[in-house]
Amino acid sequence: MGTAMYGAGNPRGRWHRVAAVGIAAAMALGASACGSDDDGKGGSAGADKDGRATAKPAGPRALDEARLKAASFTDGESVGTYTASEYALGGPLGDAYSADPAGCQPLVSLAAEVSDPDPTAQVQRKADVPDEMLGVTVDVTLRSYGDGGAATVMKALDKAGRDCAGGFTEQRAVARAKYLKVEPARTPAFASEADESKAYRFTILDVKGKEKLYEYLTVVRSGSTTLAFRAEISSTEDIGGVPPEIMAAQWSKFRAAKG
Repeated sequence: MGTAMYGAGNPRGRWHRVAAVGIAAAMALGASACGSDDDGKGGSAGADKDGRATAKPAGPRALDEARLKAASFTDGESVGTYTASEYALGGPLGDAYSADPAGCQPLVSLAAEVSDPDPTAQVQRKADVPDEMLGVTVDVTLRSYGDGGAATVMKALDKAGRDCAGGFTEQRAVARAKYLKVEPARTPAFASEADESKAYRFTILDVKGKEKLYEYLTVVRSGSTTLAFRAEISSTEDIGGVPPEIMAAQWSKFRAAKG
């Protein structure tokens, strides 16, 4: 514990030592900056014609949660035969699932708790037909990233789609699910308006190891934001893809809110 207590007996003297070092460093930095200005060899930021420092252009600005909410479905909003709603517990159970091998994680969940990079904000909605207890459910998630994170996510998703095509294991809270196959699926019609898009069809063996189930994932990137749609059904029916009307309606709303 001696190291942890360093300086505790004389905090004032320790502050002066730290301050002296800080002042010296600042003076050295100032002298270096002046020298750079004099010889015209600026740093990576450079300077404009008036001598003001200029920074390299950053990536697309991340949207905050308020803007993502404005761009998302509202609770109770109708989308064709489907109705959007907020998750009672904040998100789908699948957000806590992980993948084995870990490189397949983007195909399971891109939630902050189990995936990198972390989004700066996210909004999740569920779309289903309320009267159909065993019908199609679509998780609709908008995530915003800083520092080029959205493009990084798409790159990882693309790699996972290729590397995990032959299958992987999904680790759940008290069980495992075996993905037998990962196949490319058709991207939505509006994908040409986006920066990137990926779509997949999953063949999954149920936790009892008897039935084959089918799920679909489509992820679209626009600037710093990803729009993810995951469709599943509690039966062996192959629904053929994420319902296009849900994706189109969410994309239209996102574009209108983004301006």
